[in-house]
Amino acid sequence: MGILAILVAVSISAVILVPVEVFHEWNNPGSWISLPKASVPVWVNWLQSERIPEHMILDRPEVSMHKGGVSSEGHGYTVGFDYGDFPSGFIYEYTAEYTGSPLLRITVVRPDGLELELLSESLPPAPGGAAHSGRVFSTDPSIRKALEFQSDAFAFSVEGLPPEDVIFSKASAHEVLPGEYSFLAGIYGTDDVALDSRLIIGGKAFGMMGTDELRRDLAVGLVWGTPLALFIGLAVAVGSVVMGLVYGVYAGYRGGATDEGMMRLNDIVYALPALPFLIILAVTISSSIFVIIGFLMIFGWVGIARVSRSMALQIKTRGYVQASRMMGQGGTRVIFKHIIPQLLPYAFASIAISVPAAITTEAGLSFLGLGDPSFPTWGQMLHDANAHGAVSRGLWWWVVPPGLMIAATGLAFVFIGNAMDAIVNPRLRRR
Repeated sequence: MGILAILVAVSISAVILVPVEVFHEWNNPGSWISLPKASVPVWVNWLQSERIPEHMILDRPEVSMHKGGVSSEGHGYTVGFDYGDFPSGFIYEYTAEYTGSPLLRITVVRPDGLELELLSESLPPAPGGAAHSGRVFSTDPSIRKALEFQSDAFAFSVEGLPPEDVIFSKASAHEVLPGEYSFLAGIYGTDDVALDSRLIIGGKAFGMMGTDELRRDLAVGLVWGTPLALFIGLAVAVGSVVMGLVYGVYAGYRGGATDEGMMRLNDIVYALPALPFLIILAVTISSSIFVIIGFLMIFGWVGIARVSRSMALQIKTRGYVQASRMMGQGGTRVIFKHIIPQLLPYAFASIAISVPAAITTEAGLSFLGLGDPSFPTWGQMLHDANAHGAVSRGLWWWVVPPGLMIAATGLAFVFIGNAMDAIVNPRLRRR
């Protein structure tokens, strides 16, 4: 129950705290461009002496403004860098409102006092005024060329080195220079200018669960995967048990040719290989998560129908059932009032036991690439990890957490199902 309570709490938190827009943008690469690629969780730094650079998104700059002959607005960012490795780059994102063709200039002052000019370029002309948005990447050829012009400040050759390695390196040797860096981005024009910007220092560690090859925050997938897994498991389990319960009880109560015909149909469905048929149906009809839930229900009711039929055959011979029939009650009333209520404990236990099978089956289909890619299910995350060779590349944080979540969810419902089965089954209760 403790595991299930945690899963329910995570599901409620996902619905309340994580914006739905994040869920809908899971497969939109543009929504994750600000995050690092295939970065480890930040808590890895707690377990080792040499710290991995953490990803930093700075969106609260120190603003300085000047109006006069030349109007300007500058944004300053202070970066404390005390890691054992170079960052993976940086991105400067901005939106500028201006008239004419102002100048965008970016500089950095290092901990040793050395000031480096990174970029100085004119923005697109806008005689009537305009708002211009852009991104400046550390891989920009202009930044690389500007650093080569200032190579005399370094005792080693900067040619061929990534710009971030030059900026965050000691002047005497190609080694990380820890300390406080001050980035200043300014826009200069003859008319009034306005600037909105943020600076992203690319790291190799991000968030509590890291990121994948597509820069997506895996914590979002894990958190949103929890309510999806519970929804899939419970929907399939409840639907299958209700279908099988009603079908089996009706067949057992009616008896005769009706019972024989219904159970032969049950045998046919039971003999069908479920997984190959699910694969064929997902490929030929649809891979929508709701269609998959329907397919899982179709193949999940037959076992419940067999057991409920055998139990209905025993219950219909009891005195109160015979008495209700003699009083003129119809078959439907007898089934739903006198027989099915006796099977509810078994039904609840069957629901709990059926949930793990539904979750693992959906995860298996998604892992094979037959799931709904628009939903960040745990199986879909494992499929993406396998497609990008996460195991061979050592990206364990992309593989282990979804697998553990599937196992933990299945284990929780198995424990509940076994406990309820012990209550329902007198033989197990006596043990």
